[in-house]
Amino acid sequence: MLFRLAYLTVTNAFAALRMLPMGDRDKDVEILALHHQITVLERQLGADTRVRFAPEDRAFLSSLLISLPREVLRRLRLLVRPDTVLRWHRDLLKQRHARACRPKRPGRPPTVRSIRMLILRLVRENPAWGYRRVHGELATLGIKLAPSTVWEILKQEGVDPSPARASTTWTDFLRSQADALLACDFIETITLNGQRQHILAVIEHATRRVRVLGTTAHPTATWVNQAIKNLVMDLQDASCRTRYLIRDRDGKFPALMDQILADAGINTVLTGVRMPRMNSVMERWVQSCRREFLDRCLLWNERHLRHALCEYEQFYNQHRAHQALVQAAPLRTVPGPITDPAKIVDLNVRRRDRLGGILHEYSHAA
Repeated sequence: MLFRLAYLTVTNAFAALRMLPMGDRDKDVEILALHHQITVLERQLGADTRVRFAPEDRAFLSSLLISLPREVLRRLRLLVRPDTVLRWHRDLLKQRHARACRPKRPGRPPTVRSIRMLILRLVRENPAWGYRRVHGELATLGIKLAPSTVWEILKQEGVDPSPARASTTWTDFLRSQADALLACDFIETITLNGQRQHILAVIEHATRRVRVLGTTAHPTATWVNQAIKNLVMDLQDASCRTRYLIRDRDGKFPALMDQILADAGINTVLTGVRMPRMNSVMERWVQSCRREFLDRCLLWNERHLRHALCEYEQFYNQHRAHQALVQAAPLRTVPGPITDPAKIVDLNVRRRDRLGGILHEYSHAA
């Protein structure tokens, strides 16, 4: 509004300067022409049409016409009544007086940014804390602050009350228990001899390491239980602190399997019906296995499938980069960056083929 009002003032000031050399006769002619144009506009718009003025137009017209007597205002051909112009002027004076009387710094001073960040940090790290508990923790740190201020800060940042934040979601559970989580699933494929094979594999959530427990054409309860027993022994030898195993409700998993895991201190967590996202880490590996290996390789029989699975397991655990591990492999760390300019200019990278060239591993020549 202020920019528009300044623009109107400057343009009309130049218009006034233009009228200085004009004679009275020319000014009368221009006034009559403008008067007639207003009459034509009123005739076209109609008597019921209301002309709307912007706030800057009201301020400019009221400051320009307020110096004229009321009798002169009544004789002018205006789009509004003279009383409306006077009311605009009174409103303008009220606004100016209100701005002059307004205190420069109303209310209490704003909270220091470091204290706001500390409050948000306490709430983020302790979801069960309400604003009263956060206020108590601030008091123990020697920070003097009103409880209502803590509540206002949490409300401004859109933080829900503590009962809504204290509930644990499935994603929070997976992140907090990643070091103690395993996930397993069956993968089905068909070999060239027409036999359907069932692959049982598990993956560690924290390291993304995959263990292929075996493949069979007949996944009986005895076969599955023996594969789980072998898995438990491998985990004990590797000193893995596994507490949970996530699986779906497939009928190929026998009830004795859960008992074997429970004896080893591993609880079985079942996913929901038709909810693959609850086992997303395992489902992501299944997708990678199909796209990178099963859909690109001709598998003759069960023996060939076992050999190919062993090759892909080694490739996945020892070489393949993972975004969740910052481009490292489960059993290999990312090497440091090359700082020698001579080595960057003259790179000697060799390729190692796996599974007849389906998989490629690249490394620097010794």
